[in-house]
Amino acid sequence: MIKRFFLYLNTTIFLHMRNFYILMLSFLITQQVYSQKVDQHTEMKGLVEKEMKSFTQKMGAGNVNPNTLNYDLQYQRMDLNIDPAVYAVSGSVTSHFKPNQTMGSIYFDFTNLLTVSQVQYHGNTIPFQQFSTQEIKIDFPASLPANTLDSLTIHYSGAPANNTVMVGNQGSNGIPVFSTLNEPYGAQDWFPTKQSLNDKIEKFDFKITTPSQYSVAANGKLMSEIITTATGKKLTFWRTMYPTAAYLIALSISNFAKQNTTIGNPPFPFVNYIYPSTAGNPGLMSNIEWTKQIMDVFETYFGPYPFRNEKYGHMEYINGGGMEHQTMSSMIGWPKYLIAHELAHQWFGDKVTCAKWNDIWLNEGFAHFAEYVANEKLIMTHDEFMNYLEGRINYITNAAGGTVYVPDAQLNNINRIFDSRLTYTKGGYALRMLKWILGDNVFYQSLKDYHERPALAYNYVTTADFKASLLQSTGKDFTEFFNDWIYGEGYPTYTIKWKQTGSQLAFKVSQTQSSPTVSFFEMPLPVKVTGTSGEVAYLALDNTFNNQYFVENISFPVASVQFNYEYQMVEKNSTVAQDNTLSVSSVEKDDFGLYPNPAKNELFLKGINKETEYSIHGIDGRLIKKSMFKPGKPIQIGELVPGAYIMSINEKYIKFIKH
Repeated sequence: MIKRFFLYLNTTIFLHMRNFYILMLSFLITQQVYSQKVDQHTEMKGLVEKEMKSFTQKMGAGNVNPNTLNYDLQYQRMDLNIDPAVYAVSGSVTSHFKPNQTMGSIYFDFTNLLTVSQVQYHGNTIPFQQFSTQEIKIDFPASLPANTLDSLTIHYSGAPANNTVMVGNQGSNGIPVFSTLNEPYGAQDWFPTKQSLNDKIEKFDFKITTPSQYSVAANGKLMSEIITTATGKKLTFWRTMYPTAAYLIALSISNFAKQNTTIGNPPFPFVNYIYPSTAGNPGLMSNIEWTKQIMDVFETYFGPYPFRNEKYGHMEYINGGGMEHQTMSSMIGWPKYLIAHELAHQWFGDKVTCAKWNDIWLNEGFAHFAEYVANEKLIMTHDEFMNYLEGRINYITNAAGGTVYVPDAQLNNINRIFDSRLTYTKGGYALRMLKWILGDNVFYQSLKDYHERPALAYNYVTTADFKASLLQSTGKDFTEFFNDWIYGEGYPTYTIKWKQTGSQLAFKVSQTQSSPTVSFFEMPLPVKVTGTSGEVAYLALDNTFNNQYFVENISFPVASVQFNYEYQMVEKNSTVAQDNTLSVSSVEKDDFGLYPNPAKNELFLKGINKETEYSIHGIDGRLIKKSMFKPGKPIQIGELVPGAYIMSINEKYIKFIKH
């Protein structure tokens, strides 16, 4: 999700880090200044630091409200009266819940800026209390038993917090707009709910009464629009049957132009509620229509759209930027990268939702990676994409500190949760590096597996869940990778020396780290070797320790060696140079090791000078092969399926990759 900037100077609109980040990125892409080396985010940082102070009052909510852990919120129905020309709401919310233990009272997250007039339970009025902790406590006449479905209705009215509910105009035409934006802690600002990231609402109904000239856009499927003869008011009914996090519940109200077509293959509804001025702009409509192209791409690489039984579409709103409200993203401006980002969230952020704000990269890093996919497949030329990636790396490495994972101590800082350098850009690049390690086919299948697993689909997920899913999909344990790139800080710098002797190309790879939180970045290094007559070979040097030697067979005279040739990984200030003092014999005399690594058919073992038994195991410890090593003879691995393995010999262990 990428949010908002000031559209109306007379309206208090509060920015998230990602909002202005996207605005700046939009400007950069429009101007095609992809390789600019300066820090393009300096202005953003200062503005966001000032504007986000408004959210600090909500940080006490944290990841979990312990008062709401004793029940499962299964269904909510919102019956509200809203006039977009008036900054107020009135009506009720009915909640169906199932206690998981005996309880005599129930808590909902709810602002004290709105006034509760009555709580009805089984046709009777029961007592309640509104607290300054943004909660309402409701006392039952008698204790409720566990595992029994029950319900109540809360009646309320008032003017919600103006950093969650926005009332303004479409522009100079003066047509009113009412829209909502909940993330991260704003759902409680306009309806009583359960805001903790541990209990999705299984089903949600919107029944919104407005003046007849307005239309209501919301999550889910439009069930009905009825103008009541007696009042002349319009009653709009939307319903979503998919589990939804409270912060993804949203609506927007104005005199929308409605665009109803289909999208996807097989097709499902594509529904856009947009301003009449947008509908009359061919350029903007062309970008909205482009959503169909990027949907096809994402369904190819990420799997079927997760909410096909309802719809996908957009509702225009006044907040600026975009927000991935489930089944219907809120948006304004309509740049393609923003359309792609919010669409990608339907898989990563909506279907599977971060279980803690610590894990917000599982939403934002994934959606930012999807921008890379959109840029590469549809938006940019190859050269433009390479310049774009170089700019992303420069942004990540302009500071050594900070983890992709948000530490507990920083959860009270909205700037840190939505940090564009760490949560978005480095998180997204971590996925690009996983793609390099696994290869495109295995990586994208792993992404599909991740959000389709029964325990994770339409549920809350953690970084540990994603790592475990990768292990299950690939057989590869990424603990070291996550320790380095997600929980660790900084980046590596490499010194790569090479020398060709006959058909053998020797390398020595040294590494330094920008932060002491990572002792060594274990990575397969992307190397491109170019011959004197234009021949090309692509290598992956599995760098697992410092000052490591490699030998590769190259059949042509080498003119140059290029590292990180398509920006497959994050690194900074690395150097590659020919070293005439390096020789194949010096590599062969190095300590115990395997080469080449990765390998396709044969492995050579160094550091063992006598006939010795060895065994090859899968990453899961399963014995694959046992045989005798003979000095000077290659170890045959052609029969192994591609993947990662462990060789054991003389109580030594070394990992290798079979291509």
